[in-house]
Order: sequence, then structure tokens, then C-alpha cells
Amino acid sequence: MNDKKIKVLVVDDSAVVRKEMTRIINKEPDMEVVGTAIDPYIARDKIISLKPDVVTLDVEMPRMDGITFLRKLMTYYPIPVIIVSALTQQGAETTLKALEIGAVEVIGKPKRDGSYTVGEIDTLLVDKIRAASKVRFYKRKLLKGVPEPKKPAVVSSAMVETTNKIIAIGASTGGTEALKEVLVRMPGDSPGILVVQHMPENFTKSFSERLNSLCELEVREAKDGDSIYPGLALIAPGNYHMLLRRSGARYFVQVKKGPMVYRQRPSVEVLFNSVAKFAGPNAIGVILTGMGADGSTGLLNMKKAGAKTIAQSENTCVVFGMPKEAIQLGAVDRVVDLEKIPQYVLNMLS
Repeated sequence: MNDKKIKVLVVDDSAVVRKEMTRIINKEPDMEVVGTAIDPYIARDKIISLKPDVVTLDVEMPRMDGITFLRKLMTYYPIPVIIVSALTQQGAETTLKALEIGAVEVIGKPKRDGSYTVGEIDTLLVDKIRAASKVRFYKRKLLKGVPEPKKPAVVSSAMVETTNKIIAIGASTGGTEALKEVLVRMPGDSPGILVVQHMPENFTKSFSERLNSLCELEVREAKDGDSIYPGLALIAPGNYHMLLRRSGARYFVQVKKGPMVYRQRPSVEVLFNSVAKFAGPNAIGVILTGMGADGSTGLLNMKKAGAKTIAQSENTCVVFGMPKEAIQLGAVDRVVDLEKIPQYVLNMLS
């Protein structure tokens, strides 16, 4: 058994946040805060001297902003970084930029506002640290060079038939860039796509808007009752589960609160189980990079219901956790490199 603790450096200009994060992290038997820093200059010196396994980084700090620091860090000293950001629109947009530069996870600043219980906030933070500690950085170069197609005119949902196939995708650590790689390569007339990416609330809206600007597909954050039609990809909103439902020939989504599943909300498991129930053999399930087992049993249930299933290959995953669990369960028809997944999905449809 490996008793080595995950060494964490907390970088934040707020003494309250530093103290709260240190309290949460040091409660865990497998991790410890080895140092804190109030700005990037102090952080740089402590990264060199303390050699942490994971850095948590506030993006809005004095002397040098977090994005500038992150760029320098990824160039000269690549290390797993979790962005700790205020749950604001501006914070979300800055955080998406950080994920594109090389940050591996994002979490909202610990806040006792009722969105999450105290235990859920603690769970989210420590799980993300565990995930970040397993990131393999040499994999991330595979996610560059995604083409940026021209955006076609959006077709009104009233003018198209309901989708008769459903593509369900689940992702976690490393998933924001992996999803971009997949969705940008899907044609504008693809069957309806449902996506769960582990991400805080308020961030999924900005993430959806970013994808929408890059893809031929229409991409948006799901709302309860949204119909699913060809050319549309719906992203589960942060802190809400998203489920597939059916009324006659019409597919739609249910968006709702509920207990965390596999310590997640939204949960890939919840989506996949609903797709197995309501779409059965008319579905394709895709499980991408991420820590843990969320979605593995749900993907198996999809396969048992007649769906075709794909897992991202180990050598293209940032963290080979969720795909590995699904493969070990026998839930996966094909294991595919990330950049080839869109073509495999299209082949399965035909």
C-alpha cells in the first residue's frame, strides 16, 4: 500500500479561503497542504522548493493574474492545477481560458450558500485533488489543433423532426478539451447529443456558449423540458442531474436536483441509465477521460439495452479512470483514441 500523501499548494490572496481549503484538505488521510501563497510570485518560489503534486490556483490575484501565471507555469514547470474561481460569469469565462491553457480541474470557491451541503463542498474539492494528482501531462498535446468550422445558420427546433437516435457522452477530468475535440468534429445534422461534464453551476453555461461558437452543432446548456432534435447538443447544467425522457416519438430532457451519484451532480450514471431506459438500441454511449467510476454501470445498462458503446483509449485520456472502470465491467464495445471517436460514432450510426 502506498502511504505517500498528495502534496497540495494552495494559492489564493484571501486568508479566509486559504484557511478553509487547508482545513478541508488536511482532514483527508491521503493528502496534505504543504504550503500556501498569497500571489503567483510567492507561489513560484514555493513550487520550486516544496515540489507539490497539485496546485490550487485562484485566477484573480494581486501582482500577476492567475492566467498569466498559469501560462508561465505550463511552459516551464507543468504541474496539475485546479482553478478555484468565484461562481460568476466573468469567473467562468476566465476559468474556461485556464482549462484551455492547461488547468485540469475547476471548482467554485468554498461558499456556504445552500447550493451544496457542507459535506458536498468538501467532497468535491478532495475528489478533484485526487483526480488532478493522477493527470499525465504528456497526453494533453493530443488535444490541440482542433479545427474551428464556420457556424451555419441555426435551424429552428420547430422546423425539424424529432431525433430518432441519441448520443450520450460523459466526461470528467480533462473532459472540457476532450469534448471540444469530439463535438467540433460532429456534423451539423448529427442526432441529438446529451453531455454530462463534471463542472460547477454557472460554468456550464459559459462552456456551452464556447462550444456553440466552435461547432456546426447548436450547443447549449439544458433546461428542464428541452426537446432533443438533430443538430442539437445539450450540456447538463452544473449541480443538476440531466435525464432523458420520452413522450410518444418525442425525446426531451428532465433537469432536476437530487442526491449526488458517484459523488457527482450532474452524474453520468444518471444520464446513461435514463438513456438505457428510454432510447435502448437507438442510442450510442461514449465515456471519456475522468477520475472514478461515474457512468460505468450506466454504460453497461445501455449496452444491455442494445446501445453501442465507446470508451476513450488510455493513451489519449488525461485520467484513465471512468473509461477503465467501464471497460473492466464489460460495458464497452470499442476502445478508441480521442481524435477518432467522432468517426466511430458516425460509422455506428450508419
